[in-house]
Amino acid sequence: MSIQVTEAEWKIMEVLWDHAPRTMTEITAVLSPTTGWTRHTVITLLKRMVEKGTISVDDSDRAKKYTPLVTREEASTEETHKFLSHIFKGKASLLVNQLVDSGDLTADDLQQILENSWMSDLKRNRRESRQFHSAGRLCLQREGCSCVPPIFTIF
Repeated sequence: MSIQVTEAEWKIMEVLWDHAPRTMTEITAVLSPTTGWTRHTVITLLKRMVEKGTISVDDSDRAKKYTPLVTREEASTEETHKFLSHIFKGKASLLVNQLVDSGDLTADDLQQILENSWMSDLKRNRRESRQFHSAGRLCLQREGCSCVPPIFTIF
């Protein structure tokens, strides 16, 4: 399923991801101070989102309640893929290079990415070995590292 969420709809999704279900009045109360939206704007967006299938509506009570049908992770993944495709020809390495060159991505950020990647691999039961070294940092090389003697290797 292709997820099409506009910038305005994303704001409503954020409110619903934080707590759902919510009524139109509750959504408007949360968003109005930062967006200036009236209930009419929110109603229009909610109708559009129901039609797209990104949220559901429960109209069994007097006040309709809205619930997201798409998780934050699913929407974020879709938006990331669209962004990579459109700006960086689908290549994450070009994005990373741009962030490093601009100074927006530090060595610590890269280390955190590697550690998160390792944890994801472990959760998926991959059998790749990755090494941790005396500094407690994940080695950049997958195998045969000689930069610092490893404390232990995880398989």
